[in-house]
Amino acid sequence: MKYEAVIGLEIHVQIKTRTKMFTSAPYAYGAPPNSLTDAVVLGLPGTLPVLNHTAIEKCAKLGLMLGCEIAEVCKWDRKNYFYPDSPKNYQLTQNEQPLCLGGRVEIELPGSARNIEGAHRWVTLNRIHLEEDPGKLTHEAFDTLIDFNRAGVPLAEIVTEPDMHSSTEAVAFLNALRNLIVYAGISDCDMEKGQLRCDANVSLRPVGSDVLGTRTEMKNLNSISHVKAAIEYEIERQTELLEAGETITQETRRWDVESGTSFSLRSKEEAHDYRYFPDPDLMPVQMDRARVAELAAELPERPLDKQRRYQQDFDLPYTLTSVLCVSRELSEFFEAALLTHPAPKAIANYIANDLLRELSAASEHGDSALSVSECPLTPAHIATLVRVVDEGVISKQIGKEVFIEMFQTGEMPDVIVEEKGLKQSNDTSEIEALCREAIANNEKAVSQFKAGNDKALNALKGPVMKATKGKANPAMLDQLLKQLIDAS
Repeated sequence: MKYEAVIGLEIHVQIKTRTKMFTSAPYAYGAPPNSLTDAVVLGLPGTLPVLNHTAIEKCAKLGLMLGCEIAEVCKWDRKNYFYPDSPKNYQLTQNEQPLCLGGRVEIELPGSARNIEGAHRWVTLNRIHLEEDPGKLTHEAFDTLIDFNRAGVPLAEIVTEPDMHSSTEAVAFLNALRNLIVYAGISDCDMEKGQLRCDANVSLRPVGSDVLGTRTEMKNLNSISHVKAAIEYEIERQTELLEAGETITQETRRWDVESGTSFSLRSKEEAHDYRYFPDPDLMPVQMDRARVAELAAELPERPLDKQRRYQQDFDLPYTLTSVLCVSRELSEFFEAALLTHPAPKAIANYIANDLLRELSAASEHGDSALSVSECPLTPAHIATLVRVVDEGVISKQIGKEVFIEMFQTGEMPDVIVEEKGLKQSNDTSEIEALCREAIANNEKAVSQFKAGNDKALNALKGPVMKATKGKANPAMLDQLLKQLIDAS
């Protein structure tokens, strides 16, 4: 029997706020253990929670970005469980009335070839609810250490419907979701810092069936590559069990990165196991519809919508838009450059190729210029460089050299051109003499060009460009070489 995988994801995203969800205690990654706590975080007797309004608004904004309906009223519940990383022995969450309902995320599946746009589809969401993050456990040889710095951090849990059928779709979903969240400024989604964590629910059913099979939940998936590997492993494990006539046990399993396998942690909990009940210390939150409308108006353009607009309005190829639009910072840099000099293709090429190359090289050498905002170039640098090339002041070849100098020094390109004497030569007599010399020294290339091989002209252009140190005007050079060959 052939089986179809059915996959749903639960994604936990730390919302970027200065303080925690129910207290004014601050949070910052990497602080000394247990230095960012207070009486509320530690659940000491007599303490009361106070809502973080910024976290509520950012979660609502996240829901709007993902096409959710924002509830009129959301309320808080206690999820009761005993575990060392939960100082109160319960977690404040939204079980019955979450803040965001429904929603969907557009994903792009890999193309049939490199840099070719793939198929698009939508993954449906069930809900997004707000809760507080637990602390962090560190397991050492003979001890388990607890750090409560993370305890109480605002956490948005995004729950999908069982709407994916392969690890490829799950990866595409996580990449698209991460881009949307970062674009909206909700979280930096750094998985290495625990800002985005994912659990995968996997089940199998016979192909053609619409009845869901017994699912297992995979934990400890702290990178997108681990999500992919764990899903593929679980599909294979369940397939082998079913083909052997065995049944699937509903359970929570932990992914072991080193062995590339999973093992059972516990039987899967049901909602009643957590004994949910409304929190008596927190009133329900009524969402002001005018404020929700204001939050919706603040949303940035979604990455895939922006990519389609760039292709339509600027006639940019997919190879460029897929690079520019993956980063809000990069796309805003591009659009700012257009305001100085409206040459979208040339500017996009410099950003996607030269700028990212230099940023990557700087990163490898340990320099501080690792992101667009930190590099020495502004949009005006790129736009001015394109302008001096378009105006024929320098050639495209010289433009590449100017870019490197510009990145290293922060000087404007027109200043570099003047200081280094890089202006393109339009001296017809000098270039004509060099062209005659090139033709006389390369009869083979001349014969090939006369025979219809246009590329043979490059063999003649090379010596001229070398003699002029790249300053010969390429258009003039082409014209002169063709005229002299025709007259010979």
